[in-house]
Amino acid sequence: MIYKRGKHWHMYVVIDGERYRESLHTTDRREAIENERTRISEIKAGKGVSKRGRAFGKLAFGNAADVFVEERKPRVSERTTRLEMERLRPLRAFFSAKQLKQIKADDLAAYQRKRRETVSGRTLNIEVGLLRQIMKRGGAWNRVAEDVQMDRENQNPIARVLTAEEKKLLFGIAASNPKWTVVYCAAVLAVSTTCRSVELKHLRWRDVTFMDREIAIARSKTVAGHRLIPLNSDATAALVKLKERADLNGASEPDDLVFPACERGKIDRTRPQKSWRTAWRKLVKETARRAGLQAAKATLEAGGGVGKAKSAWKRAAKPFFGLRFHDLRHQAITELAEAGASDGTLMAVAGHLSRRMLEHYSHIRKAAKREALAKLESGLMTPPESPATTEAKFIN
Repeated sequence: MIYKRGKHWHMYVVIDGERYRESLHTTDRREAIENERTRISEIKAGKGVSKRGRAFGKLAFGNAADVFVEERKPRVSERTTRLEMERLRPLRAFFSAKQLKQIKADDLAAYQRKRRETVSGRTLNIEVGLLRQIMKRGGAWNRVAEDVQMDRENQNPIARVLTAEEKKLLFGIAASNPKWTVVYCAAVLAVSTTCRSVELKHLRWRDVTFMDREIAIARSKTVAGHRLIPLNSDATAALVKLKERADLNGASEPDDLVFPACERGKIDRTRPQKSWRTAWRKLVKETARRAGLQAAKATLEAGGGVGKAKSAWKRAAKPFFGLRFHDLRHQAITELAEAGASDGTLMAVAGHLSRRMLEHYSHIRKAAKREALAKLESGLMTPPESPATTEAKFIN
């Protein structure tokens, strides 16, 4: 916007988080409007960046990233800060001590080539987007913006879903190790209630009603995620186990968290558990190993050679490689859809679901119904021609 101070016009704009309060060096309003447009174009082109922005652009990437994170802490949630710090790790490792203003489009292209070997297009785009924010802060992004291309992201909404046998094996192994009690209970709750990780971590004992067998989700990804979820016997048993653990640690008051933070063996009742990633990854890795071992052993006992045993090992272990904790939510929703739950029921239980995801689960319902009806076939009539041929026959 422009405003008058004395006889001269001034402008005040915010571009890429930087404030510009400058004189437009004119007493004519029309000329001031034109000067403002020109000045904004110059700033976006990287010319005349503020002194604060220029100083930021001279920082080494690691130092600039630290400043960026600290400045955002008062404006974003703790979870967002933690996620950004995780996304910054590969960026720090690659750009190390290079100044922001020295980063070129070729450097970004090299980073993208390297990361494509290990991460998805979605993850890579998030990392590049974070780098863009930091470079914009130092007025260094516009020089490379036209030469940076984002990767294509996988738009397939289908998540990892285990078979009944794979699911039984995963949870059987989780129950066998006392060190995995917390992640075991969290996994049971996720696959029995459709709860997200963030919803479980912020669940408090006052939100749990054992008498009515339900939980109230008060903290979620979106407002649509606030909901009441009935508890089945598995979910109730998991919460009872966690309640017994909380009683032993003196952390079972109504305001206490169901999954409190634990540092150096001590329970912190005031903070939610940050992550169970390490335990989850160990559990998934062990499940993959056990599945592969069982499959290879069965192949050898059936007379198969070593080559076939290795192939059987890989096939059996593959469903568990890269299995995310969040996939348990999709497992639960998929099983609900296969059981014939309506869109309204899915949304009431799972909270927010995009239209694309609802269409996906509607397709699952159709497939489940078709499979169920196929079991009623008993050869009463000669099977017709293919559906396409039959339809064309009647149309003609």
